[in-house]
Amino acid sequence: MKRVITLLIIVLGLCQGAGAQGYKNPVISGFHPDPSVCRVGDDYYLVTSSFEYFPGVPVFHSKDLINWTKIGHCLTRPSQLKLDKCAPSAGIYAPTIRYNNGRFYMVTTNVSGGGNFYVSTDNPAGEWSEPIFVEQGGIDPTLYFEEGKSYFISNGKGITISEIDIKTGKKLTEGKIVWNGTGGRYPESPHLYKKDGWYYLLISEGGTEYGHKMTIARSRSMYGPYDPNPSNPILTHINENAQNNPIQGTGHGDFVQAPDGSWWVVFLGFRPQSLLHHVLGRETFLAPVRWDVNAWPVINGNGTVDIDMNVPTLPLKPVKKPDYSTNFNENKLGVDWIYLRNPFMKNYSLTEKKGSLRLKTSPVSLDDHDSPTFVGRRQEHINFSASTLLSLKDATEDDHTGMTAYYSPQAHYDVFLKKSNNGKYKVSLNYKMGVLNHVAQEVEIPGDRVYLQVKGDKDFYSFFYSVDGKEFKFLDKINVWYLSSETNGGFTGVLIGLYAQSKNKNTKGYGDFDEFIYKPTL
Repeated sequence: MKRVITLLIIVLGLCQGAGAQGYKNPVISGFHPDPSVCRVGDDYYLVTSSFEYFPGVPVFHSKDLINWTKIGHCLTRPSQLKLDKCAPSAGIYAPTIRYNNGRFYMVTTNVSGGGNFYVSTDNPAGEWSEPIFVEQGGIDPTLYFEEGKSYFISNGKGITISEIDIKTGKKLTEGKIVWNGTGGRYPESPHLYKKDGWYYLLISEGGTEYGHKMTIARSRSMYGPYDPNPSNPILTHINENAQNNPIQGTGHGDFVQAPDGSWWVVFLGFRPQSLLHHVLGRETFLAPVRWDVNAWPVINGNGTVDIDMNVPTLPLKPVKKPDYSTNFNENKLGVDWIYLRNPFMKNYSLTEKKGSLRLKTSPVSLDDHDSPTFVGRRQEHINFSASTLLSLKDATEDDHTGMTAYYSPQAHYDVFLKKSNNGKYKVSLNYKMGVLNHVAQEVEIPGDRVYLQVKGDKDFYSFFYSVDGKEFKFLDKINVWYLSSETNGGFTGVLIGLYAQSKNKNTKGYGDFDEFIYKPTL
């Protein structure tokens, strides 16, 4: 009997590995754009853009390209990432991750100061080195290693390649423009691969909007000339066959080959939700690639992808389901929490009250291109609920603390607790939409402690409060449109944040947050 059970276990294990089929896109949801991936053995590592948020460049790990775990950030110190007065959607642009001779490299651009640079490590979940800058213009840089030499590729007036000293970042050759794409605007995000004696140069064109697309060219020489694929673009949803697809703006991809020889591509896209507006930002998607010997790569058969991908996969390696909530009992915030620009850490504490996150009010507001007392996590689901329990202490009437659905200084919805001039406390709901600041609701409550809640769906954000945590009372609802990229421009997505601010420069007020509960809803 034991032998039969053992055989059954073995057979089931083989079936799970060999017969794995299908997955859902996006594989990393919410504001995680410009993905780049590399493989080391049977481990995959992926990085995405972070713009004005700190720490910068989140790092993910996977065993199957489908199930990902965020393991840290590449840029965790102010010496690596200067974001002083960084404009919205500036800061850190598209990164690339590569592995060479036992070391990981992440190369990117700080468009707010410093330009192109790279950091390195032997442990992608740990600390990364201080930045090494490369004096080559453009953005979206990548690294390519071959026969002991290192090459730096970026896009400026064209896709430009130079050889560099990887230890110093010094250019050993002048940059040479090797390709300008197929005529689409903004040729960017170059990645170079060598296969079957060919150099394949993958880029994106058309802008990171509805016209986004990926194109490819190849040459027998790294420095060209490059011949474009006659079937370009190899990935796009701009055409009629994908006009009603729930995924749009596909592009900015990176190839990776699995140990079994199969090829895959990670890339960005977005999911429009309300009158073709998207608020989650650009997300990370995955597709299989057929890449025969001496042939052009073909993505998912016809260059389009779906939410439900009914394709053979690598053996699936499920990971622990993420815990979106916290009671703030940790010694430090988890990797999902990020700050606006370089934070003033004296305004944050997890130790002054056990089981609480203390946020000290600051005269810097969410409307400023500065560093308010703010910490948030990405909205990762179109349908979700987020709530927090907070209290406001040592406050004057100029102080308030609460929760925000935040896109940029000109676009955020805030529900918060404040002290009135009569000494009592009010829950207030405010909408910031460009030059418009609108107080939608104010309700007086007994005491300085309250539960606040925001719910999101395809069309609306709805706001609630409760004094006992059981009965939540409706405040108001508003369209999602005003927090979208289509309304405001920019390249990020909505964060659900906790914050504290004051009009008083000598403020001593603070908010204690005892829990934060985020969950997807149907």
